[in-house]
Amino acid sequence: MRLGAMVLQTRPWQQLSAGFRDIEQVGYDVAYVADHLTHASMPGQWLGDGFTTLAAAAVITSRLELGTLVASSAYRTPVTLARAAATVADISGGRLVLGLGAGSAACAAADRAAHPSLREMTQRFGELVEGLREVWRGAADWRGEALAFAGVETLPLPPGTAPPHLLLAAHGPRGLDLVARSGDGWSCFGGPGVADLSTPDFWTRVSDQSAALTAACECRQRDPASLRRSLLLGFGKLRPAESVDQFLDAVARADEAGFDEVVVYWPDGEPGDRFWSDPEVHAEALSRLAKN
Repeated sequence: MRLGAMVLQTRPWQQLSAGFRDIEQVGYDVAYVADHLTHASMPGQWLGDGFTTLAAAAVITSRLELGTLVASSAYRTPVTLARAAATVADISGGRLVLGLGAGSAACAAADRAAHPSLREMTQRFGELVEGLREVWRGAADWRGEALAFAGVETLPLPPGTAPPHLLLAAHGPRGLDLVARSGDGWSCFGGPGVADLSTPDFWTRVSDQSAALTAACECRQRDPASLRRSLLLGFGKLRPAESVDQFLDAVARADEAGFDEVVVYWPDGEPGDRFWSDPEVHAEALSRLAKN
């Protein structure tokens, strides 16, 4: 089982940098950052740019994979996203995991005062994935219905650098089909309304979603085992980092549900805050897991 830590970049870099060093030291496989322009759970807080933060983290770490969870299709476009991702991949020596999802309407509003429908956001997500693949293929021109690019004369990646692992976030049928068709991996947090689910209902939902992805792969004649399956825990009522036993139990439940990566929130804020947890819980849980 791969283990990841979700870092909310809400503090100045001089404070945040210590977290990335600690995450690597305690044994996590990957550290992720958010990609929001605004978010309802962070009113009045600073939120640093995800790719800039990952570039800085790449310099102070050596083993840790670094990723977005997830880059937002609500305001990202193919060439600029490919360029940002390729730059981090280059700086990190190929350690980037490019998580990508549909994003939120709030970010579209913050970016350009747009208010897209769910259907429009889903379409944009699919086109961004297609456009990214075209950029990495070396295309100079490409056009979808919502996104397009033309006249690209520069290289899509630094020489000798492969495209990053593309981890697509999805929860419904259309999104899961996109993952089966075009993703290197799948990112799941349970989907809309997860914050209101009881712990048993949460595990039922993500198990059903994992089974649905397997079915989507089979429809596409793709080996389901070829996809990395990443589960983010801690956004809803389930808080695995509250104790070592809860952490270990959550990892076991995720394994049973078909996931091969578990991501938990790295401590953010102060004791009692929504995303706070004791760093010692993380260290002890990873120590025990490493011994299994």
